[in-house]
Amino acid sequence: MIEKIVNDLKNIFVFKENTQVGDIVLIVAERIMYALVTGIERDYNKKDEWWQVSLQLLTIPPQKTAWTLRTPQFTGQEIFTMGGEERFVKAIDFGGNGETAQKNGGRQIDPGTKKKPVLKVIK
Repeated sequence: MIEKIVNDLKNIFVFKENTQVGDIVLIVAERIMYALVTGIERDYNKKDEWWQVSLQLLTIPPQKTAWTLRTPQFTGQEIFTMGGEERFVKAIDFGGNGETAQKNGGRQIDPGTKKKPVLKVIK
């Protein structure tokens, strides 16, 4: 079920390939939420390559949390489970460097292309 939600979200959002401190990530679990990545530090207590990813959940009230994840898990390369619940985490590209990233049906739109407004002004 979460795979369908993630595929639908890939048609709505422009995602980054990597995740860095300061990025806003989209978290898909039993609900969908945003979080600010406040830290990524190597967890040397683990044998394999694991990271302590510190997040500020952008909920009301905001909540701080830290998850121990592998790189494919916090970069959206795989759906993983925590406590038996499937999760997906991936950084959103808000079109930095003055560029706007727009998508339409999974393909990029030329910035010069006009899009019909969603709302109409009624007088």
